[in-house]
Amino acid sequence: MCKAKFFIIFISSLGLLSCDRNGVYEENINTLKNSWSETNTAKFQVEIEDTISSHNIYVNVRNTTDYSNSNLYLFITTTSPAGFTKLDTLECFLADEQGKWLGKGFGYIRDNRIPYKHNIRFPLKGSYKFELKQAMRTEELKGIASVGIRVERNNHK
Repeated sequence: MCKAKFFIIFISSLGLLSCDRNGVYEENINTLKNSWSETNTAKFQVEIEDTISSHNIYVNVRNTTDYSNSNLYLFITTTSPAGFTKLDTLECFLADEQGKWLGKGFGYIRDNRIPYKHNIRFPLKGSYKFELKQAMRTEELKGIASVGIRVERNNHK
């Protein structure tokens, strides 16, 4: 019985240590068979309660080494709780000039966290919608396994 209690406390403490205190939201959406169709839009809904702290927004891209480009262009549509919409284009570098894959990982998978917006304040509380579309002028992007959004509080003011 004592060992069982110790095990539960140990596992619980590991969970607390792995918590990300800066993270407000993070979600990734897998593509079908590691291929992202130009007709598929990744949609995310982020609830923002803190309009005082500054935030950083990142785009997560998981690619395989089968991806045939060194970069990825995205269209990012952001819609505020008031219904205002903004469209941005973001270039994500996935490999360097020599063709070496960037990001973390081993084997044929690479995880990239690409800065999108830095040190911003959300003007309104409520639900913000982010939509990601690939903008590579290719019907199917083979080698893109997932895409996502991460919003975190900025500790550096």
